[in-house]
Amino acid sequence: MSENMLKIENVTMQFGGVVAVDNLNLEINQGEIVALIGPNGAGKTTAFNVVTGVYQPSNGAVWFEGEKIIENHPQGKMKKLYKGQHNGEYTHILAPTPDKVTKLGMARTFQNIRLWKSQTVFDNVLIAKHCRTTSNVFSAAFRLNHKEEAEQREQVEFLLETVGLADLKDELATSLPYGKQRRLEIARALAAEPKLLLLDEPAAGMNPQETDELTAFIGEIRDKFELTVFLIEHHMNLVMGISDRIYVLDFGKLIAEGTPAEIQNNKRVIDAYLGVAEDA
Repeated sequence: MSENMLKIENVTMQFGGVVAVDNLNLEINQGEIVALIGPNGAGKTTAFNVVTGVYQPSNGAVWFEGEKIIENHPQGKMKKLYKGQHNGEYTHILAPTPDKVTKLGMARTFQNIRLWKSQTVFDNVLIAKHCRTTSNVFSAAFRLNHKEEAEQREQVEFLLETVGLADLKDELATSLPYGKQRRLEIARALAAEPKLLLLDEPAAGMNPQETDELTAFIGEIRDKFELTVFLIEHHMNLVMGISDRIYVLDFGKLIAEGTPAEIQNNKRVIDAYLGVAEDA
């Protein structure tokens, strides 16, 4: 677990005068389960959106498997002459779109479940396989690559069996109980064949039994699919029970990092979050 999978380097995300993420630095090694925690509004989902290409950071860089995939920073000063002399900046931008980030090997779920409501459980997962298809638009439209389509359907069957939804594959996704919808969203993310799986509050809305089952499930899929997992979560039993390491954000700033035991005993974290958010 020493090979670096993800590195966030000096990332700042600013919306007008609001700094949602402030000079964030963190690293995740291959095979780890790493949690990002903090109060509501701390900048956790914004950090996920930067990593996955949804937002272009105001400054900083993201590295994935040793390759810089996202970057935005000044490259030096230049002078402009326009009704007097003004100072400006060259800016270097490397900004892949979310679909390109997915093809690199990342997949995510969302804080608010985003399933295709009019599609079945099976089709919700099958649609996510498109990023790994080799068919062009013409052959896909006319279903000419029967071998690839058959392989994808077989893979979807396997994923649904893995997440315990095989017997519900023909049901509409939105007809599932809440906890099973969460599992379906994870299955859809797994269909993209990620190396890094990002889970944004996967236990949100779950009862204690569902949360316990999810905790075990995340560990199982990490091992089964040889994944690295980066998660945002408010359920501290889940976070402390499954994380190898934890980072803590408060008002966009990183205030602590360490093992679950270290975080639980960190006075700054207790004051900012754990001491007032045990019921979250």
